[in-house]
Amino acid sequence: MDETEHRLARRIRFERETRGWSLADLAERAGVAKATVGKIEREEASPTAAILVRIATAFDLTLAGLMVRAEADVGRVMRAADRAEWRDPDTGYIRRQVFRHPDHPVELVEVTMPAHRSVRLPAASYGFIRQVLWVRDGRMTIVEGETRHDLGPGDALGFGPPADTTLANETDSPATYVVALARS
Repeated sequence: MDETEHRLARRIRFERETRGWSLADLAERAGVAKATVGKIEREEASPTAAILVRIATAFDLTLAGLMVRAEADVGRVMRAADRAEWRDPDTGYIRRQVFRHPDHPVELVEVTMPAHRSVRLPAASYGFIRQVLWVRDGRMTIVEGETRHDLGPGDALGFGPPADTTLANETDSPATYVVALARS
């Protein structure tokens, strides 16, 4: 585990304990196995993006909100050299926190999705946020419920009402996209 993963594990435990929740409480609220939560908190396992979204949602946070709380307190300027980077152990998807500040309503995240990989996120992860996805390089397929969106370089998608969503790179090359999130 790298330093970001260590800080994230400690933050999850802190968030759970400050709410007075047991491991079982968090597991139930997040829809994740109690053993999985325990391994994450003990730094014995790296959580996937889908599991982190479920845990963040249980805390009434976005994934970006959980990540920024795990990082050191930053000012209004986030330096490129200080950005936290996290890699999903299942897909190899790389997530970089570009901008997040507790006093600002907008968050920016950059993601690199490897070729032929996808991440499925539950509708609950979009319940309290609005977001726009902008493809910088490559191609992405976004499936919101039953609606499919094929996006190329420069294309942007404003997400609709909360729905189970799949973010997929169906091509032979990595894709990089930026997500702008705002609490609704």
